[in-house]
Amino acid sequence: MRTLFFGFALAATLIACGGISASAGEHQPHWTYTGKDGPKHWGDLSADFTACSLGHRQSPVDLTDAHRTDIGEIQPQWKPFAPMVSNNGHTIQAAAPAGSTMTFAGNTYTLVQVHFHHPSEHTIAGARAPLEAHFVNRGADGKLLVLGVMITEGAPSAEIAKLWQAAPTTMGEAQAKEAIDLARLVPVGSKFYRYEGSLTTPPCSEIVDWIVFAEPLTASREQIDTFAKLYPDNSRPLQDLHERTVVFGR
Repeated sequence: MRTLFFGFALAATLIACGGISASAGEHQPHWTYTGKDGPKHWGDLSADFTACSLGHRQSPVDLTDAHRTDIGEIQPQWKPFAPMVSNNGHTIQAAAPAGSTMTFAGNTYTLVQVHFHHPSEHTIAGARAPLEAHFVNRGADGKLLVLGVMITEGAPSAEIAKLWQAAPTTMGEAQAKEAIDLARLVPVGSKFYRYEGSLTTPPCSEIVDWIVFAEPLTASREQIDTFAKLYPDNSRPLQDLHERTVVFGR
């Protein structure tokens, strides 16, 4: 059963994490962030989505009452690359090529993609940021390590500017014209929150080790508005923490 579960999880990563569109030959029930197909009803849209309504390790959550501890260091070894950037109807996403890896807690993870949410899905002490970037990394066992980076208004981001320049304004994909250094969008050295959770989009699989950085990065108001015009609200509501523990440290 566990092997089958992680096999499904790998497929779910490619189909649903961050709202990635299904590949050719695969069909996923239509879901949205509002109305009859919105978050309150995700669990009813498909038998594959039941974790969205019945799961007890769902994401996102509010990061407030965290236990301080020594967690470890985040060590991305990502080289700049010119990604394929897509507008998939749920978010803007950049796919990573093979070979972009990082290590954490003695494990190696391969970067799959980065996507964005407006406003942030996680909250810190109840406060949301205008944007949140999710860097989805996959381990050899099929589990995911997702890095959440809050983005607040301030100085413009050169790397986000490159992503937005390539991103289609309607559904589709386009090749970025210049290399983007995604490592510059991760506040290495910042303290961070860690907890066990799920994908924040259907099928809401509970296979994610979440790292959410306490220190935000910045983007200009124009850059934030550019994304907000495409996706005014593509954030899942907060989920109950239940019996889980959030830890905080570095």
